[in-house]
Amino acid sequence: MLTKLGQKFTDGFTKYMPSAYVFALLLTLITGVFALFTVKADNFSDKGIIILEGWYSGFWDLLSFGMQIVLIIITAYCIAQSSPVKRSIDYIAKLIKTPTQVYLIIIALGALLSLISFGMVVITAILGRELAIRIKGIHYPFLVACVYFSFNGWVCGLSSSIALLLNTKNNFLIEKGILNDTISTSFSLGSNLNLVMLLLFIVVSPILIWALIPKSFTGKELKDLRTDSEGDEDSVKEEALSYKLPFKAVSDALNNAGWLQISVALLGAIYIIYYFYNKGFELNLNIMIFIFLVIGMLLHITPMRYSIAMKRASSNISGVLFQYPFYAGIMGIMITSGLGEKISTILVSIATPESYAFISYLAGGIINFAIPSAGGEFAVIGPSIITMVQELGTNLSSTEITAMIARVSMSVAYGESLSNLLQPFFLLIVFPVMGKGIKIQARDVIGYLFIPFIILFVIQALLVTYIPL
Repeated sequence: MLTKLGQKFTDGFTKYMPSAYVFALLLTLITGVFALFTVKADNFSDKGIIILEGWYSGFWDLLSFGMQIVLIIITAYCIAQSSPVKRSIDYIAKLIKTPTQVYLIIIALGALLSLISFGMVVITAILGRELAIRIKGIHYPFLVACVYFSFNGWVCGLSSSIALLLNTKNNFLIEKGILNDTISTSFSLGSNLNLVMLLLFIVVSPILIWALIPKSFTGKELKDLRTDSEGDEDSVKEEALSYKLPFKAVSDALNNAGWLQISVALLGAIYIIYYFYNKGFELNLNIMIFIFLVIGMLLHITPMRYSIAMKRASSNISGVLFQYPFYAGIMGIMITSGLGEKISTILVSIATPESYAFISYLAGGIINFAIPSAGGEFAVIGPSIITMVQELGTNLSSTEITAMIARVSMSVAYGESLSNLLQPFFLLIVFPVMGKGIKIQARDVIGYLFIPFIILFVIQALLVTYIPL
């Protein structure tokens, strides 16, 4: 029954779901129209100018954060392209024999990898494509949906951007006087709520996907969808060798000097040890990027190999690069017009000590459709959400208030992450790997995720409401 229902939703999304870029353009117009009702100005033309100015300025407001997100994706992709990881993928692929095993392994392994970084979904995508090549009977669009679904648990892991933002010195909340100090990840990532969410993604999600596996794969295997006859590209190591001159050259010796890159990487490793020795297990976006950078250098060994991996990784995020500013522009509209504050104020006004976490969760899910970035979204609604908690916790201790702030912040993150199942923006990370050589769009994938979205929404809503601090 679930399989048939899932197919109906898939058919509906195939008919009505536009591409990720068109989705961004439509949301820009829709947000602009709603903003007309909240922006303060004397006449219609002034309102329009204010909205346009907010839209334009928003394009550039998140460049720093956007670059951090891009670097997390790129450095994770570089790790995925290394020879040790490739050999691991080959080993895993030899152990898997049936399509059902493929779907379940992808969900479980993807969930575990996402705890390291949401950028690690690239590794899951590479494994998924390799399995689709080797094993018959795999419904490829459903497999793409599984890969995309698997990274949903990143919000509980080491690259959880809101949790890391709260623990980053001089973040915008501290600069605006909303917070007095950083909030340790022990209150967010180490909370009882987050640990239960981990189990949800790692244990419950594979069972849910198993119940939704399509009965038929006719015409949906990778070989049926291919539009080219070319094989997969050479490995990074093979491409590096192809650049060598037919005679000995100093340039080749330096380009392939493992001692040079390893020396610099070891300096980076020394600093990482120094960092954690002095600051404990304090994670933020910058140290995570630096860790991935150093690991990638160590795994690829030579400068030439790492340069090639970086080149491939950079082409992998082209969709994110050019679409992210549009969502930053939408954020600019919401901030300048007061629309984002209005939405969060309405939600906050109905919050109680019993419902504040659910309200935050709901806000995170709704606003994510306009701003598919946990950090960018939190820049819009975070201040109102935190102020709400501070008012509700007037008679509580500072430790209890801190725990509540961490809870609502993570609730926003959970809502944001879950609604990504229906928001196609981050499919742009998966498509360059799994969509290579085939025609595939968001509409071919999102329909398979609608039922998981509904089921997880109910479960997560109960968890954020009733799991004790």
